[in-house]
Amino acid sequence: MKTLLACFTLAALAVASTSPADAKGCVKGAVVGGVAGHYAGHHGALGALAGCAYGRHRAKEQARQPQGQAPAAQGKI
Repeated sequence: MKTLLACFTLAALAVASTSPADAKGCVKGAVVGGVAGHYAGHHGALGALAGCAYGRHRAKEQARQPQGQAPAAQGKI
């Protein structure tokens, strides 16, 4: 199982290194999601996928907001 995971990780890194690095938020989200998934039942790869998707979503949200504007979730009460 560890050999399969190591091969998958190596292949994913090889593919990622050849594509342009335009996936803002994906790497940080994947690291956090992978660690959380590992500790929540040894599902590190699934956690990394979910973390990447969430990090990408957050990066797109932040890119859409004008500079200096507060996020929508932190509006006046």
